[in-house]
Amino acid sequence: MTYTADHPPLPETPDQLRARIPGWGADLDPADRPAVPRERFDPAASGARWDFPERQPELVPRERSIEHGMLPPVFGTAQPLHGVSGAIRRYAYRRFSEARSAHWLLLIAADRVDATGAHVRSLASLRPDQPVTETGVLSEGRRDGWGSRVGRHRADVQHQWLDPVVVAGPWVAAGALGWAAVRAVRRRRS
Repeated sequence: MTYTADHPPLPETPDQLRARIPGWGADLDPADRPAVPRERFDPAASGARWDFPERQPELVPRERSIEHGMLPPVFGTAQPLHGVSGAIRRYAYRRFSEARSAHWLLLIAADRVDATGAHVRSLASLRPDQPVTETGVLSEGRRDGWGSRVGRHRADVQHQWLDPVVVAGPWVAAGALGWAAVRAVRRRRS
């Protein structure tokens, strides 16, 4: 069982595995493994006073991979799932294995939906984000931003041209959509 000191039983014996998989078990002999002193089974050496740790209560249903039968004894609860992005994440965990790229692509899409929602909430609030000051664009000219990049073989210089598109792109798109909406309303009225 997971999270206990006992090792789970093997579905096949070492002899069956060795017969089926060429080269399997080459390191079964402890003399062939350099890490053997650290691999000894001694549950008392850890100092733990429990066989299975006390489980954290699951107050809100958590997403869990279909590969795992249960959550670990302790898990994070900082950002509970919400809205459309939460529904996308739940679908990714319920439907696809972590080994499938569809699982991860859905999680990325959910992240983008969440980021778009945050931008919309920011624009609708009384104090919207300020992308120019919050991204550090103004400090580029004041703090030797160009000199820190030229001739230093920094890895981020390769994708530096894309940074303004990623940072300003959503804002430009939101502005263009807003402008198009205003124009459409004006045309209907006239």
